[in-house]
Amino acid sequence: MKAASKLGRSIALKDRLHQPDIVVAPGVYDALSASLAQQAGFDTVYLSGASLAYTKLGRPDIGLMSLTEVNDTLGHIRERNDVDIVVDCDTGFGNALNVMRSVRLLERSGANAIQLEDQTYPKRCGHLRGKTLVSANEMTGKIKAALDARQHEQTLIIGRTDAIATDGIDIALERAHAYYEVGADMVFVEGIRSAEQIQRVMTLFGGKVPVMANMVEGGDTPLQDAATLQQMGFSMVIFPGALVRAFTHMASHFFDVLKRDGTTDNFRDQMLNFTQLNDYLGTQSMLELGQQYENGNG
Repeated sequence: MKAASKLGRSIALKDRLHQPDIVVAPGVYDALSASLAQQAGFDTVYLSGASLAYTKLGRPDIGLMSLTEVNDTLGHIRERNDVDIVVDCDTGFGNALNVMRSVRLLERSGANAIQLEDQTYPKRCGHLRGKTLVSANEMTGKIKAALDARQHEQTLIIGRTDAIATDGIDIALERAHAYYEVGADMVFVEGIRSAEQIQRVMTLFGGKVPVMANMVEGGDTPLQDAATLQQMGFSMVIFPGALVRAFTHMASHFFDVLKRDGTTDNFRDQMLNFTQLNDYLGTQSMLELGQQYENGNG
């Protein structure tokens, strides 16, 4: 598995998914988190609906986010970064017509791939209990609608099924195969629980269509590293909520220290200072650019 590089980024995501090296996409939720991922060397990020709900609303991933909120966030990320962005579109926010509108808006705002799932609306996190699914026919119709709505074939449509949790692996494979048959560019079988289930997924799809893996710390799927998942046959792995879990852990400690000490001084070795943050953000270069255009100059 190779590290991300500018050379790798020059290759379209659609093509990279068919190469041997797995695509690793950390979950992000705003322009800053996406820029930090890009600075760390990642060429692909995953705009996580769960992470948006956690951070924008302070609520769980139970279908509270709207298309407008996702699309606005995507626009901010795209304006700041040139990474490939995989967007969690939940259920498409309604029926097939809603899916078409969602795809058009998200593609226009800079999505490179759009993920749709077969839960009923409002949905809930794939690792929470109590999910219900739309019919397989309704979901295949949504995928067809998404494919018809996109303007460019390089914009990928990902078909996700949550059927393992509701109906077991056999039905999940049937659904995922139906989504592949109608043209999904990548399949995503959520909540895989064992190596045996992974083998069944790869037996059905290996060499036919890229397959996504989802790593959720404490979730249903055993946590694996990217190199191992690559060997198993996965083309992409997402870590959708990991950054929020790390941030929440850090921020809780930060507030404990501030409450206890009445100062941030004892936390400074774990922070950027004012100058360091502005250096990262490029504040001075932006101010200098603005000055070039003052008084009509440029």
